[in-house]
Amino acid sequence: MNGIVLRADRLSRMINGRAIVDDVSFEVLHGEILAVCGPSGAGKTSLLRLINLLDEPSSGTVWLHETGYRSLSPRELRRRVGMIMQRACLFPGAVADNLRFGPAQHGETLAANQISELLASVGLSGYEHRDVSTLSGGEAERVSFARALANRPEVLLLDEPTSSLDEAAARQVESVIAGAVRDRGLACVMVTHDPEQAVRVATRALLLQAGGVAAVGTPGRIRDAQRAHS
Repeated sequence: MNGIVLRADRLSRMINGRAIVDDVSFEVLHGEILAVCGPSGAGKTSLLRLINLLDEPSSGTVWLHETGYRSLSPRELRRRVGMIMQRACLFPGAVADNLRFGPAQHGETLAANQISELLASVGLSGYEHRDVSTLSGGEAERVSFARALANRPEVLLLDEPTSSLDEAAARQVESVIAGAVRDRGLACVMVTHDPEQAVRVATRALLLQAGGVAAVGTPGRIRDAQRAHS
């Protein structure tokens, strides 16, 4: 597939006269993972929050296909643009109940076979009735991912989704991310502190420095640029 799904146009956010995000523009295509890299404090998470309107931009806008965000209701935006935070925030109870929650907010009921298919897609077949309190960190992150997919989003925003995991669990989550984006034709923006992860998973990468775009290119090029800036 091709075609622009998500486009940020000159996004900025000012706090107390300081630019947290400074005139950032980019686009993401169907089936593409754009990694957002940069040092701590560069504005990576702040940018992600602007893309999902968790924070209001001081200037600029975001487009989903040809529709500006201001034309979308918050409920529609949250359905079409899924966000997964650094640590999985699951509701108490069974895994299946977590997956049902999002569709239920839109008047939809997730059938048992749909839940089974979602869990299989993230490598957790048979976990429907598992209590979330019994999950490992990697399992919880994959359930969080399946919960986002249950809403059938067009865009996924990932905020360092493997930062709290060991290497083996992180690689499993990376595989799930890459497979879902490829198989479902999603557009994905992934914040990562690890330039090597960007090389493994992303299609393109963007390097932030002090809230602004320092470079855009292949993940390998951005890794090298990040090393040069450090």
